[in-house]
Amino acid sequence: MLIHCQYAWLPDGVLPDVVLEIRAGRLTRVTPSAAQDRVDLARSVRDMPDKGVSHPQSTQDQPGGGGRGGGVVVYRAGLTMPGFANAHSHAFHRALRGRTHGDRGSFWTWREQMYRVAGALDPDSYHRLARGVYGEMALAGITSVGEFHYLHHGPGGVAYANPNAMGEALVAAAKDAGVRITLLDTLYLTASVDGKPLEGPQLRFGDGDALRWAERVDALAEQPHLLVGAAIHSVRAVPPAQMSTVAAWAAGRPLHAHVSEQRAENEACLAEHGRTPTEVLADFGAVHETFTAVHATHLTHNDMALLSASYACFCPTTERDLGDGIGPARALADAGTRLTLGSDSHAVIDFFEESRALELHERLATEQRGHFTAAELRAAATATGHTSLGWPDAGRIEVGARADLVTVALDSPRTAGIDPEGVLFAAGAADITHVLADGREIVRDGRHVSVDVARELQEAITCLF
Repeated sequence: MLIHCQYAWLPDGVLPDVVLEIRAGRLTRVTPSAAQDRVDLARSVRDMPDKGVSHPQSTQDQPGGGGRGGGVVVYRAGLTMPGFANAHSHAFHRALRGRTHGDRGSFWTWREQMYRVAGALDPDSYHRLARGVYGEMALAGITSVGEFHYLHHGPGGVAYANPNAMGEALVAAAKDAGVRITLLDTLYLTASVDGKPLEGPQLRFGDGDALRWAERVDALAEQPHLLVGAAIHSVRAVPPAQMSTVAAWAAGRPLHAHVSEQRAENEACLAEHGRTPTEVLADFGAVHETFTAVHATHLTHNDMALLSASYACFCPTTERDLGDGIGPARALADAGTRLTLGSDSHAVIDFFEESRALELHERLATEQRGHFTAAELRAAATATGHTSLGWPDAGRIEVGARADLVTVALDSPRTAGIDPEGVLFAAGAADITHVLADGREIVRDGRHVSVDVARELQEAITCLF
């Protein structure tokens, strides 16, 4: 397959007239200045096998079109950039969008609604909901998702006949939507930092102890679109003595944890353990180069030093929705921490918004502009995020990379007249026209090719309420 991009965002910046060749889901050629390369382009088209184009289009009057031998050059107007990586997702929270603002939207109104949804789902209904959620992510240009999965068991905490039925529902939903998934299977054992037992809907989250958690997770079989990682929910939900088992199980794999999302978490952890959440996690072997601290909002200087070789995942739209605060993104990046982005509770699924919010929140906190370059924001949303999820060959438009491509219209009311390099500060998810994941087209002309996303979400969510 050959794609001629009006503009493409390559590792060194945005260039016009770029030809991309895709074979077996990988980028095999990246040629800038296609208008000056007609001879090589025509030769490539002539030599292409008569297959491999997922959505052939007429190339008459299109730049570079009309090759011989059955090859087709697909022209993409707009800016083509790497696929986004959503490094932190709770799929079932999508059902809460627009429903948690009673009593002026306190944290407690949000939590009670979250527990209500958690109590209502089963493997079939979770599959339907997640298929819609991951379909919405695909429409937003997301090609990999890190699913922080802790809704494991049936009502009352009774395991299903297949103990991984809920996780496998998520895996199947991601496949249906055409996106890769890193299932961050999550240990969740207690209701508070001082070890109060789970109760009510929380019972569905618990495995009893870390050894039983590991035994269950060992039964998950990886697939081409699935990588199994691990998560420690938080210092609130996992006693320190249980963390080492998870850290050992996850050696060499992605390991994530909610860290210092709210000040009350830090205060409770200091009162119980005399250490910050980051320090506790480090003490028990969790903080290392494949570890991601999710939120990382209220950190000490020592916390930032401990996280200097790890990742930090910011979820700006959720953090402002929940009133968490603004984390020290620039300070962490300066310390060496690699930044990623997530949509978390899915109050919004729009990685243009998440990307620019990383910069804009810093502006609000410091009353100054200019904290991150566009290239830094793009890396957090793409290459660094994919790597944190165990897909290091994604997130770049270069030879050998996975063919994850997102095309953004430059002629919408939001993007008309902009410099293409300013797309992160101007575009929204609705401006995405085409998405390829591993070379397979999953969004065409702004619509998912196999999932009626709005209908799936409407039906899956309304039945829960």
